[in-house]
Amino acid sequence: MTKIIKNGCIVTAADTFMADVKMEDGIITAIGKNLEDDHAEIIDAKGAYLFPGGIDPHTHLDMPFGGTVTKDDFESGTIGAAYGGTTTVIDFCLTDKGKPLSEAISTWHAKSKDKAVIDYGFHLMISEINDEVLQEIPRVIEEEGISSFKVFMAYKDVFQADDGTLYQTLETAKKHGGLVMVHAENGDVIDYLTRKALEEGHTDPIYHALTRPPEIEGEATGRACQLTALTNSHLYVVHVSCQDAVDKITEARNKGVDVWGETCPQYLVLDQSDLEKPNFEGAKYVWSPPLREKHHQDVLWNALKTGQLQTIGSDQCSFDFKGQKDLGRDDFTKIPNGGPIIEDRMTILFSEGVKKDRITLNQFVDLTSTRAAKLFGLYPQKGSIAVGSDADIVIYDPNVERVLSAETHHLTVDYSAFEGMKVTGEPVSVLSRGEFVIRDKQFVGRAGNGQYLKREKYGSERRIKTETLPV
Repeated sequence: MTKIIKNGCIVTAADTFMADVKMEDGIITAIGKNLEDDHAEIIDAKGAYLFPGGIDPHTHLDMPFGGTVTKDDFESGTIGAAYGGTTTVIDFCLTDKGKPLSEAISTWHAKSKDKAVIDYGFHLMISEINDEVLQEIPRVIEEEGISSFKVFMAYKDVFQADDGTLYQTLETAKKHGGLVMVHAENGDVIDYLTRKALEEGHTDPIYHALTRPPEIEGEATGRACQLTALTNSHLYVVHVSCQDAVDKITEARNKGVDVWGETCPQYLVLDQSDLEKPNFEGAKYVWSPPLREKHHQDVLWNALKTGQLQTIGSDQCSFDFKGQKDLGRDDFTKIPNGGPIIEDRMTILFSEGVKKDRITLNQFVDLTSTRAAKLFGLYPQKGSIAVGSDADIVIYDPNVERVLSAETHHLTVDYSAFEGMKVTGEPVSVLSRGEFVIRDKQFVGRAGNGQYLKREKYGSERRIKTETLPV
């Protein structure tokens, strides 16, 4: 059915203006003043912003880790995402050494089939390089539309790849139009420090942070940047948490290296002291890289403002406090790494960023949607409110005040990482390809409505579906 949103203030990465938005068959077909259609459903957005649907470039749904599996899968995770204003997620597809990449992709298709309520795509992990992998990478890009590849520099003996693997992945991705992503921590040094801590009897959650100091993230980030420069390739550094890593990214970008950086809401508002909470409560805040001392927050906010970091991912990876996180009660290395972030990603950036004048409204849209669409081969189908783009639109109340809590979130995990945090702003309604997923703060979507997205190569843009330009 044709829909027209009226009386809303449209915000894109470039502009802010009052206009109506007309949607037909899942596509934005007109933007302008006083749009009329006798057969259209009229949606009144008075007093609200209209944002492009959020794109979360970093999620782990239904992911095995540490002898357990994340609590939120492609259904509950994408429902939570939709409530938070996100209409597209890109999830990480884990591979096994010695097995074809295609096998891992098939596994992730099976996990997501008939479950996602919003659109989704995959990144693909590369853990080894051999002739088979080198032959599969171009096929994955061309046939599966997976144009981004993640290499772990941490999690020794689990996910960690060596520098030779990273180097060849950078070379191969450059040749075939892929973007390489890195989890940048020095896994060898972390392995030594964690074994040393346990030998000395240190088992509490705080030692997760103390054995992964910021210098280790900075070193790995700098090394990845240097290998990127050496191969003249492209790099995306996930979940940047500290000044040490920001400095290395800034230094590389100033030298002309094609490096991009992502941070996450948790690093902007939480700090290392959360891991010291009594009664094992600190385990709720165990993820990697760990939370840092509070002074790193100002550095991250400034990097977002000045453009040295360009995206906000959630690193959604939820485990119940009871029954999962407590697997590590006597050994911090056995606490499953990750937290429930996906639903609050955009709200925290709006409330703590826009409302506190740390970033502009247009920067908010760029950070939460547009830049990820451009980097990951989805623009202009996704990432903007423009004629010809998918009708992924968030009707956002910028003034409502509320408190974040596990009692009110829509994930299945048993705690909130931001319990008790007061925020301003909330999505009222969320449309995915012109259909309501959230309407008046109620879920009205359906599992399976989300479509798998084949993405374009790095640096290319999808052809717009119409030649008409936005007003």
